[in-house]
Parts: sequence; C-alpha cells; structure tokens
Amino acid sequence: MWLETARPDQIPTYGAGQTIWLALAGRGWGKSKAIYEETWWQAVQTPAMRIAIIAPTWSDLKKVAFFGVSGLKASTPPEALKGGSWDTAFNVSDMLLTFGNGATIQGFPATEPDRLRGPEHHLAVCEELAAWPYAQDTWDMMRMGLRLGADPKTIIATTPRPTAIMRNLIKRSDCRVIRGKTFDNASNLPQSFLDELHQRYDGTRLGRQEIGGELLDDAQGALWTRDSIQRGPTPDMARIVVAVDPSGASGDPDEGNDSIGIIVVGKGVDGRFYVLEDATCRLSPSGWARRAVERYHAHRADCIVAEKNFGGAMVESVIRTADRNAKIKMVTASRGKAIRAEPIAALYEQLRCTHAPGLEPLEDQMMQMTLAGYVGEGSPDRVDALVWALTELALGQERTGTVQELFL
Repeated sequence: MWLETARPDQIPTYGAGQTIWLALAGRGWGKSKAIYEETWWQAVQTPAMRIAIIAPTWSDLKKVAFFGVSGLKASTPPEALKGGSWDTAFNVSDMLLTFGNGATIQGFPATEPDRLRGPEHHLAVCEELAAWPYAQDTWDMMRMGLRLGADPKTIIATTPRPTAIMRNLIKRSDCRVIRGKTFDNASNLPQSFLDELHQRYDGTRLGRQEIGGELLDDAQGALWTRDSIQRGPTPDMARIVVAVDPSGASGDPDEGNDSIGIIVVGKGVDGRFYVLEDATCRLSPSGWARRAVERYHAHRADCIVAEKNFGGAMVESVIRTADRNAKIKMVTASRGKAIRAEPIAALYEQLRCTHAPGLEPLEDQMMQMTLAGYVGEGSPDRVDALVWALTELALGQERTGTVQELFL
C-alpha cells in the first residue's frame, strides 16, 4: 500500500558508491512516514537483521519513532512481528522491537552517545539528525557500529539546520541528498494548514528553513557571516597570542564534556589579524595545558591568554606546571558571550581578519553566535577563545587597563 501511494522521492534509493540516503525536507513533507515504512520493510526482508533508530531524545523515540502517527507501530503489520502482535514483540525498557524472522529494531537517544558503543547494525535510521544533542559523538558511535552485512546503509530524515554535521553530510559523495518542501505533500495536508503557512511564513527565514527545507548558511541574527571571513597569504607577525577557553570539566571524551577552546591568532605587520590555528581539544587539565604550551612555543607567541571564570587559579596553575616560564595573561568574563563577541565581529565586518585553511569547525561555531546568544550544539568554546585572542590583539592595547576592564 505504501509503495502505491508514496512519491518517488520518499523511497530511499542509492547511486553508485552511495550508502547514505538523506531527506532534507520541510515539516509535513512525509519524512517520518518514509523512513519508518522503509525500516520495517527492510527488517522483514532479512532474517536476523539488526537496525538502529536514533532520535534526539528518549521522548522522541517513544512519541515519534515507535508510537508516532507515522511511526513503527502505525506502519508495521502485526503479522510480521514476533508472536504476531506489538505486545509480544516490543520491549519498552530496551526500546527493542523483534520480528518473527529474528530481525530487531532498537532505539537509541542522541542524548547518550555511549549507548551506541558496542552494538553492531546492518542499517541505521536517523530521526531529525539536525536536532541531535552531541550530534558528532552520536554519529561517530553509530557509524563505528555500522558494520554488519555486505553493504550497511544509513537513512536520515531531518528538517535542516546549519549544524556542522549537516554541512559535512551534504558534501559527501557517498550521500544521496533528497530535498523537499512541505507543499510537496499538499495532497495529504489540511488546506487550512497550508493557507496559514503561506500567510504567515512566505518569504521569511523561518519559512525557508522549516517549510522550504533550505539549509541556511547561518543562524538568524548571527554576528558573523561567511562573506566576512577573508582568505589569503599570511605575512610576518608583529604579535601572536594563544587563547584558551577552559570548560571547567575533566576533559574526558567519554563523559561528553565540552571541548577546551585553544585558538592561535596573530597581528600581522600589515596591521591585519590572522587566525593561524585551531588546537581545540578534549583533554584533561594537564593535557590541554600541554597543548596550549606546545602551540605557544611552536608559534613563538607573546603570551597565553586564558579565561579564569572556570577553575580560577587552577587554570594558571596547570599551565605553569606545563611551563613555569610561559607568559600568561588571565582574563575574566564580566559580560555575556554575545556582548563580548560584538566588537570582534565588527572587525570581521571591516574585513580586517583572515583565516588560515582548515578552520571549518571554528567557522561553523561563529555562524551560530547571535545577539541573543549561541544557538549551536554544546558550548562555543572555539569562538570564546577566538574572542579572547582578538580582544587582546585588537583592543587590549587601545585603552588604559587590562583586557578584563574592556567590557566593564
């Protein structure tokens, strides 16, 4: 019945060398219906097949993936299940659905990436990937376990958001990208709903993203745009600083902590500013301190600028342990991140900042920093370090007092 009514773009198909099918579409396009019809069908085709469904949260798994209007329970014929019914086939505590042929579908929340450490699968189905917490960690754990069968596949359906993982996916040659709008599914949606969408959201940024399925390049109200980032050769440097934004956490990747931002920035002899390296890491305090000191010596920097809001004296102490002779300047955040970032964003608007190659993770964070705050995943650790470095180089010497006083 589904194959008779589905639109061709709702049926996952792959080109040569492609293993990922990505539906990048607006709300109401039929994303959930498409992926869950495909999911149960794949399960009945292959005995003992193992399928993972990953949704943003436990609630999304229950209310959308398994029990949603277009979810697995609504789509899967009971006779295909173990015991011939949902009640005998579904284990709610493990979010595990078992089929009569031994195939299984298990749900995992993106809030807990480590639940995917160990399980192996033939197929991974990703619900609203753009909304996943810990998106990269969850993706990595899922892909490492996607190793059963001769040709494991990934199916993704999401409303687009300009996250790093989404930007990378659409560039991959092994990913088939299907783009769709809410109005593609107009025959299955109430006319009153469609009329309201037209009236309220035509021509708006929200409409372009949530209805038109466009992957917009930056967040609404973003302080930076990609056009403001300059590229070019690097001259001799008059000054170089290494800026550190500690997270206040252990740095253990297994604990899902934020990274420690480490950014190297120089002021050229031409008076322009050059972002030279992003050495951001997830390491213990002693580990990130060594990393910062290594970059300090490698670039022959003037000083290490470190925020002391997290850890206070500990931050300076661990850097001193790595190199007791390093020149360190401690700074304090007395205002919010967006307010601190505004004068730095102004430097980019004036086209006074040039980036070295390979700074895409930093640039993706910059595109998510708005006047209202950071709207990306996790913490803007890289951006915070960039702001401290450029504050020291561009603004720290233009007024009396310390950098700490700049935003008082």
